[in-house]
Amino acid sequence: MPAPLANDLFLRALLREPTPRTPVWLMRQAGRYLPEYRATRARAGSFLGLCTNPDYACEVTLQPLARFPLDAAILFSDILTIPHALGLGLEFEAGEGPTLAHPVRTRADIDRLPTLDPERELRYVMDAVRLIRRELGGRVPLIGFAGSPWTVGTYVVEGGSSKNFARIKAMLYGSPAELHRLLEKLTQATIDYLNAQIRAGAQAVMVFDTWGGALSPAAYAEFSLAYMARIVQGLIREHDGQRVPAILFTKGVGGDQLALLAATGADAVGVDWCTDLNDARRAVAGKVALQGNLDPSVLYAPPAVIRAEVGRVLESFGQGSGHVFNLGHGIHPDVDPAHAGAMVAAVHELSPAYHRGS
Repeated sequence: MPAPLANDLFLRALLREPTPRTPVWLMRQAGRYLPEYRATRARAGSFLGLCTNPDYACEVTLQPLARFPLDAAILFSDILTIPHALGLGLEFEAGEGPTLAHPVRTRADIDRLPTLDPERELRYVMDAVRLIRRELGGRVPLIGFAGSPWTVGTYVVEGGSSKNFARIKAMLYGSPAELHRLLEKLTQATIDYLNAQIRAGAQAVMVFDTWGGALSPAAYAEFSLAYMARIVQGLIREHDGQRVPAILFTKGVGGDQLALLAATGADAVGVDWCTDLNDARRAVAGKVALQGNLDPSVLYAPPAVIRAEVGRVLESFGQGSGHVFNLGHGIHPDVDPAHAGAMVAAVHELSPAYHRGS
């Protein structure tokens, strides 16, 4: 069994166990806002070159931990690694975002998708996980992740980013059986992928459903939530004698959908900045921990304002355990790193008051 973590606040908070303060990490904490990340990416030659090289992925995963006293590391990777492994021709064009040369739009396209072996087609990710765990040396836990089947499916069908999701929504309403067939394949690939990350050393996993909020409530329940629930049920929940918490995050949903997410069997639910944490806490009725939910744009403000807004988020959750402080979505690439540091410092300073008696 591995040695105990020097700092396990993040895992304890996800399991709603008492902690002396609120743990904190940032979505996209290894990213373009850090000059050291930009330097490593330049050496890698491309974003895909960075993702597919375990040494570079490890290097950028650890960079924010050298700057800030964060309570978790998150694997540096991308939600489109599965389409990349499926041979769909993933490229990242400067200023344009991801594109897929071979989008999946017909029953024949879906049926041609291969079955993935994550330790083969995505070995670079598993090697990165193993390397990061070794280099972390038990300082903080490592989070693995994947995109939700719906979110990944939007890129797979649209062929890249989209504003109105015209092609996949046409499939949703016009050929729902075909879309379900695609989502089932992506779901199984995601279960296998996350379980491989857990076996390689990820100590918690998170599913990012970036585009679930673009669906109506009924469509969200059928085409996004149901598949995330299936992922939760298929995950390894204990490894090396330790619970492996699962976090689900859908951007752009509120109380009713948060309650549904809490009923999936996940350990925690992410909340974006459009829902007050007090309302979210009532919606999930103590079934899960909550993660969030500072508006990322607050980090453009002066440090004194950042501190006040951190205090507002902490107050909105209130007393007790079961809160992981985070942004309501990923940190913006043009944020001053010192402002991210001010946020982390404010959490350290202000959160112990909400854990008295813990």
